[in-house]
Amino acid sequence: MATLTQAAAPIKSITTHYIDGAFVESHGRRVMDIVRPTDRQVIARVTLGDEEDTRRAIAAAKRAFTTYGHSTTEERAKILRRLHVAAAARVDDLTAAMVEEYGGVVQFAGLIVQSGINAFLAAEQALQEIPWTRRWDKTTVTLEPVGVAGLITAWNANALFMCLKLASAVAAGCTVVIKPSELSSLQARVLVEALHEADLPTGLLNVVTGPGSVVGAELVRNPDVAKISFTGSVAVGESIMRDSAATMKRVTLELGGKSPTILLDDAALDQAIPSALTMAFLNSGQACAAGTRLLVPKIQLDAVKRAIREGMRAFTVGDPADPKTAVGPMVSQTQYERVQSYIRKGMEEGAELLVGGEGHPEGLEAGYFLKPTVFVNVTNDMTIAQEEIFGPVLSVIAYDSEEDAIRIANDSQYGLHAAVIGTDLVRARRVASQLRAGRVVINNMTDDPQAPWGGFKCSGVGREYGRYGIEAFLETRAILES
Repeated sequence: MATLTQAAAPIKSITTHYIDGAFVESHGRRVMDIVRPTDRQVIARVTLGDEEDTRRAIAAAKRAFTTYGHSTTEERAKILRRLHVAAAARVDDLTAAMVEEYGGVVQFAGLIVQSGINAFLAAEQALQEIPWTRRWDKTTVTLEPVGVAGLITAWNANALFMCLKLASAVAAGCTVVIKPSELSSLQARVLVEALHEADLPTGLLNVVTGPGSVVGAELVRNPDVAKISFTGSVAVGESIMRDSAATMKRVTLELGGKSPTILLDDAALDQAIPSALTMAFLNSGQACAAGTRLLVPKIQLDAVKRAIREGMRAFTVGDPADPKTAVGPMVSQTQYERVQSYIRKGMEEGAELLVGGEGHPEGLEAGYFLKPTVFVNVTNDMTIAQEEIFGPVLSVIAYDSEEDAIRIANDSQYGLHAAVIGTDLVRARRVASQLRAGRVVINNMTDDPQAPWGGFKCSGVGREYGRYGIEAFLETRAILES
């Protein structure tokens, strides 16, 4: 376990929001401290927006939509390219902000930031693939931007979510108001400063940082907002869907997961276990796609346990700015305590603790660090196998047969992500095709910026990425001539 020391730095102050093409002083007066998770030191103070700030941003987006809603795909493509150039110019600053403010390990933070920046180019590419107009006989069908979009992002990959949602909305012809997580205020500020340099139409992009119960709630209930795209918890997603019904908003909800990784009996453990552990501890476990249920053949359980003990040597905990660190701190004291409570719950329910456990790693007591934890002899009805922990806690579940593995994998309220590991690709594909998840990877974590992202069941509604994400911001209009 790596130790950590950090020098004190001046406390930053953020008092403005981005509305109508300018940074304007907040009408809201509540101030929140931003705490660095590695040592619990205050690194910034942020003045949070209120309903009035949000209404001003919505009004700016509404004005801008009267023009931008009629823009051509060529004009949108040029804007997407400018957004990419502007964001790419601050890639190092964005990565550093994610490492300091969120505690994301630097290697993963860099990938997250780059994926967000690349979302603008991916949207530009997808823009060319959408059939914007179809005609037959005397009928013309067009795809039209839905209107002003409220984009509400989560703290675990804020730059990615902001860029991804913005790229899809801009490609569709929508104007936006973004409410980033207030826990990501520094990251959001760096990104907005970057995007301000993209020479956007005034009012196209607006950003108000504030509580979901205030800023998010105004976006959801305001009749001038036509669409909500949200990434976050199931509980908040449920309330957004319910409250959006009052104004018939279109919604896209990405709500998390309890992703299974199925280890087939022909998998080579020396390769399969490191891959499974990487998926489990992705983003220090604070990832909706993290493979936190590992399903293994019962006859191989002892060999799997040995391989996990060996594989865990690579998952060092420590300074997230150190490229050798694999697991950083939790984002906050609340999240630290949440994960600790699940570790206790696993032991209380009879799961066998293989690695990790309660408390801080030695020498890292100052921050929100915890021990990456693996439980074995877990049954799928245990709390740690059913509820999203959002931390580095892996549940190993034994299965009897391929059919049993598929049954266990699908026995969840979630269905966002899944993985299958095995050497027989035909078999792996067959198993993958039976999993109730929005995205399934085979053998290793991989990505395709044009592939849809979203979940079955309580993992959400709708899809993001590529043309699927753009189409979520579109309405269909038919014009018929007599």
